[in-house]
Amino acid sequence: MVEFIVTGKITPLYNSEIMAEYQEVLSREHFHITENERNTLFNHIRKKGVAAERISIDSLFIDESDRVFYEISLSKEDSFLVTGNLKHFPIDPRVVTPAQMLQILGD
Repeated sequence: MVEFIVTGKITPLYNSEIMAEYQEVLSREHFHITENERNTLFNHIRKKGVAAERISIDSLFIDESDRVFYEISLSKEDSFLVTGNLKHFPIDPRVVTPAQMLQILGD
């Protein structure tokens, strides 16, 4: 998905909470992403992405830290939330796995 963000095939939605979560997660050693690579990605997201406001919903989440991603995805009609943890989100056709997103994109 990162490649699609960088090439402009996907336009990411973000807010400060999402950017902070990305910073924390992508800093983990097992991702082998350098600080320079992270900064390049974050700068690209800020320049080419869409800053969005959360649409609050009254629903329970297995992991409440995932709520922001879902609520941000609700802010734009044609958006998708791409995740490897479908079970963490409400059943919604816009919540898809990376493999499903590739099918949607036609790749």
